[in-house]
Amino acid sequence: MGKLYVVPTPIGNLKDITFRAVEVLRGAGLILAEDTRTSGKLLKHYDIATPMQSHHMHNEHKTVEGIVRRIENGETVALISDAGTPAISDPGFLLTRACVEAGIEVDCLPGATAFVPALVNSGLPNDRFVFEGFLPVKKGRQTRLRSLAEENRTMVFYESPHKLVKTLGHFSEYFGTDRQISVSRELSKLHEETVRGTISDIIAHFETKPPKGELVVVVKGAP
Repeated sequence: MGKLYVVPTPIGNLKDITFRAVEVLRGAGLILAEDTRTSGKLLKHYDIATPMQSHHMHNEHKTVEGIVRRIENGETVALISDAGTPAISDPGFLLTRACVEAGIEVDCLPGATAFVPALVNSGLPNDRFVFEGFLPVKKGRQTRLRSLAEENRTMVFYESPHKLVKTLGHFSEYFGTDRQISVSRELSKLHEETVRGTISDIIAHFETKPPKGELVVVVKGAP
């Protein structure tokens, strides 16, 4: 029987990959990539010639069974996402679960994940925290926010730049305008920035300077 490797890839700076990750990607029989064009740039940079196959949220339900069979027949498969650690707000959970259920060994390498540096450099308590990822777009959004209004652990969210100000408005409504937050964008990239302050401060900042790039929002827990 083969094996599934879950391999984190850089969230921005191509140097943020481990020697072991490069070794695993070179030695695998197949790399499952969220977007083969995006991942192709990384593989070319590190001279990795392993064949790739698309594995993303729109096709993973259909492809999981076939991939499990290939691993059962002895193939070593490496799963990557466009950036960061697969299955963290990215495809990967379904395949990992299917492999575990089939008795296939799953090895997740340590590596880049956007929320960790954002949480650490926020200046907010990080001994206890809750990762919420992306909030529901419509249905269930208010219910989720109401349930988090009294959460006393630091909360971590992902958000897209065009939705950030609207989401911060919702945070103001449910958490209060004076709640301390930190917004990190373009982590590890040339224009990396972290803005800290109250929710009202951060709304004012991004209303005058529309955000660009990948965003992580860290919110202090309820007192």
